[in-house]
Amino acid sequence: MTQPKFDTSYNRTWLPLQELATKIAAHISPADWLRVSSAYEMAENIHLYQKRNDGTPYFWHCTRVVKILTHELDVTYPNLIIAAILHDSLEDSDILNHEILEYNFGSDVSSWVEILTKQVRVKDEAEKLAINTEYRQRIQEGPIECQIIKLADRLDNTRCIQFNLKRNPFSYIQETREHYLPMTDGSARPELCRLAEKIVVEMNRYLG
Repeated sequence: MTQPKFDTSYNRTWLPLQELATKIAAHISPADWLRVSSAYEMAENIHLYQKRNDGTPYFWHCTRVVKILTHELDVTYPNLIIAAILHDSLEDSDILNHEILEYNFGSDVSSWVEILTKQVRVKDEAEKLAINTEYRQRIQEGPIECQIIKLADRLDNTRCIQFNLKRNPFSYIQETREHYLPMTDGSARPELCRLAEKIVVEMNRYLG
């Protein structure tokens, strides 16, 4: 069976705040929508000047991770959406910290974002390897919400891999297959299983 072709404009898509409101605002309280919209604006400001390797705004990636949750998995849980939009915020800000996140969005969100935060400003290869191993273990042992967000993140990155997103796309695919997809083994959460299935489709599409 022939795999469908890549969407050649996927990396230039994003989720505007109004579209997110149309999708979820009717399903959550006004107070929770205010929290979601505040998180969206915070992430937009944090990533304002960041670009991905393909030249697109980094913030678009964060919104697509949210869109995977809300549009493909029908997630409406505010804390999960907030943590998803902010999942890279601690890595990319010198001002934001755990206390600010907790004050604005609660202990669950701040804890999940902290678990999803990886030390990225490291050049030593041995240290990088140790950090990556500890990072994956932290997510594996963390709340299920962290695993859902991380797999949505890997799904979006895999969909963008044709756009020179990663210096070594085959290594990224191998890491996904060996270390992230096994997080779904034995899971009773359908979200994880559906994300894993979608990731496999994208990997197979890239590999032909």
